[in-house]
Amino acid sequence: MPVRISFFRRLLDFFFPRYCAICGRELAVSDHAICTVCNWHLPRTRFHETPRNNEMARRFWVLIPVEKAAALYYYYAHSKSTRVILLFKYNGRWNYAEDMGRIAANEFLDSGFFDGVDAIVPVPVTRKRKMQRGYNQSYHIALGVSELTGLPVITDAVERISFSGSQTRKSAMERRENVKHVFRLRNSSRISGRHILIVDDVVTTGSTIISCAEELLKGGARTFSVMSIGYTKH
Repeated sequence: MPVRISFFRRLLDFFFPRYCAICGRELAVSDHAICTVCNWHLPRTRFHETPRNNEMARRFWVLIPVEKAAALYYYYAHSKSTRVILLFKYNGRWNYAEDMGRIAANEFLDSGFFDGVDAIVPVPVTRKRKMQRGYNQSYHIALGVSELTGLPVITDAVERISFSGSQTRKSAMERRENVKHVFRLRNSSRISGRHILIVDDVVTTGSTIISCAEELLKGGARTFSVMSIGYTKH
């Protein structure tokens, strides 16, 4: 079904053109964050086509009760395709996070990836980090996903109580140790007995997701699916 573009949106783009977060070209009125060409060339994982058994899903097997896992594309450091993630993560462009959430959700919908999911929990950041950045990028990704799926976004179930430094240069074991006990269950009323979709910006080893899920399990969450924009291939 073709997407209807309002006259106001067309008028806004005419006077205030938007530009691709990757290549800098002017965006078409129907584009979100990135242009059609850059979208076409994203190094897609295709994990949503086999969501129960893929490289990303296997990171969580045995460790947490995971149903499905998928990321939109592979995250390669210093590549052009990572630019949009860096912009919404570190440079204040929270709107790009919502746009990429919409793009990913639109792509995953037909595969049935969201079937059976009850609610979305974005991976939280600490209060200090949120004040510094002004937002939680995973929350805005979740908003984009929610817009297309109708799934509620739950933000009060779990909180991040400490930030133990960048994970970038750490090994898988060091990452796992680094995020132990950094989350705390707050409110289990909306997660008990439910299938929760955990949303994050980039999944590398999965340690952050696992630590967050362990707290949600304490609140009675039944099972999980995992979704991200980027996935770091090993």
